Amino acid sequence: MFDQVAGRYDLTNDILSAGQTSGWRRATTAAVDPVPGERILDLAAGTMTSTQPYLEAGSVAIACDFSTGMLREGRRRYPDTPCVAGDALNLPFADGLFDVVTISFGLRNLTDIVAGLQEMARVTRPGGRLVVCEFSTPVNPAVSKLYLEYLMQALPGVARRTSSNPDAYVYLAESIRDWPSQADLAQTIEAGGWSRVQYRNLTGGIVALHRAFR
Repeated sequence: MFDQVAGRYDLTNDILSAGQTSGWRRATTAAVDPVPGERILDLAAGTMTSTQPYLEAGSVAIACDFSTGMLREGRRRYPDTPCVAGDALNLPFADGLFDVVTISFGLRNLTDIVAGLQEMARVTRPGGRLVVCEFSTPVNPAVSKLYLEYLMQALPGVARRTSSNPDAYVYLAESIRDWPSQADLAQTIEAGGWSRVQYRNLTGGIVALHRAFR
């Protein structure tokens, strides 16, 4: 599915989010707080756009994604960015290799969320950190109702006009609707072997940033 939408993935996301994706990406980069020489795993990196700020900061960043089609598109745009095709439930990296693992809008796609978080913890050094950027639950009930209506009714229609695979965005809408709240996800992250879990809302809770430590 992701292989099929790779070519127009970033453009479609920008349209569907009304241009909010760049701000969410900046907030994620600030939460990661990359420093020169730090080893960062950008998981579910897609077209590798999210990896670029870490490299620009001087970190040793690797883009990893299950979709080889997404990585091919990313390699076309960013030929010098290190990338690895890998399954988040069985990462091809040694224990404790990274200082930071970050995943943006990809945690929902894992078939076993806790097992994926445990695998992320395995490849992170003791004291290292995790940053998760993911769709979440708007804090205002009225906004939440309008948001769900947009997801289930308007989003598929927009996707039909902009995406090479509109059915993929029906899945997207359903996965966001069924995703746990901010507090529930924090508990899930703790169950995955992480501690000192904190979160903050972006765009009124449409997206949330969770940060935790190994």
